[in-house]
Amino acid sequence: MTYDYSALIGRIIQKYGTQYRFAEAMKMSEHSLSVKLNGKRPWKQADIEDACCLLDIKREDIPKYFFALNAQFC
Repeated sequence: MTYDYSALIGRIIQKYGTQYRFAEAMKMSEHSLSVKLNGKRPWKQADIEDACCLLDIKREDIPKYFFALNAQFC
């Protein structure tokens, strides 16, 4: 199963300007963030919670940002 993180990436850029600055705020390396955003490593629940706090994502919007399926999946 592959997920589409384009909405999440857009929110990161909107709030932090760069993925690097967001990775710093998340206290993770830019590489760790990159592999998560490219679907090579899963997001841990704690990381999702931290990201939602930093990006002002409401609980009900989590699926839109973290669980949107790629169109090619269906």
